[in-house]
Amino acid sequence: MKKTIVSLAAVAALASSAFGHFQMLYTPESALEKGTTIPLKVVFNHPFADEHTMDMGLQANGKIKPIEEFYVVHKEQKTDLKNSLKEITFKGNSNSGKAYESEYKARKMGDHIFVAVPAPYYEKNEDTYIQQITKMIVNVAGAPTDWDAELGLKAEIVPLAKPYSIWTGSTFSGIVKGDGKPVPFAEIEVEYLNYDVDVKNNKMGEKAHYEAPQDSFVTLTIKADENGKFTFGIPKAGWWGFAALGVGKSNQYDGKELSQDAVIWVQAKEMK
Repeated sequence: MKKTIVSLAAVAALASSAFGHFQMLYTPESALEKGTTIPLKVVFNHPFADEHTMDMGLQANGKIKPIEEFYVVHKEQKTDLKNSLKEITFKGNSNSGKAYESEYKARKMGDHIFVAVPAPYYEKNEDTYIQQITKMIVNVAGAPTDWDAELGLKAEIVPLAKPYSIWTGSTFSGIVKGDGKPVPFAEIEVEYLNYDVDVKNNKMGEKAHYEAPQDSFVTLTIKADENGKFTFGIPKAGWWGFAALGVGKSNQYDGKELSQDAVIWVQAKEMK
């Protein structure tokens, strides 16, 4: 019986690592009619299946390293928000993980580009590290300013469509860049945020919106073209995450392999 339990645990761990890891940078609404104070959650999880929530910054020795950078860019001005972060425990439907939260006064018209640079995370099942440099854009009052700005990140997806004004049935396009250069034929994982997020209580909703007919539908995979450009059709309203894998130059950390990924989140709306 003991051997059976160990075997099942191992299978569960392998299944967890097979689904896409996504650094989530969440707020409920990306297109604001007017300025207001918005909540921000910084969580490392699997947004479609929600079968595991990771401890952000987990190292191979079991210690936790704090987030490296957290800031916002508005009209080419960068504001450091790292000191506004509070450590939280975020509860998924299978387990809880160490995460962060903040609030931001999105009062000025235009685009506010949020950037989270977490410490590399140790993935025990693969004996490697993952660092997902993540962008999410909030717009106030519909005035476009910075949405297509290239920030010069080590790993970055530069949007070619406004990430906050996407109708379902349309597309989202972007260019994958590593240290400022397009990455030809980059592999990009795509996942849908399949659960409501309880911002007040720092947890995922209990019921999934959709059920995947097979595991390959949980984490979708697309490729960029020879110029690093990709396009993806958006079938449903909600938040969609795009993760370009291993596009940053850094490929080693603490003596182990590092995947330095670029992540961007976009939000689609139903046309009513």
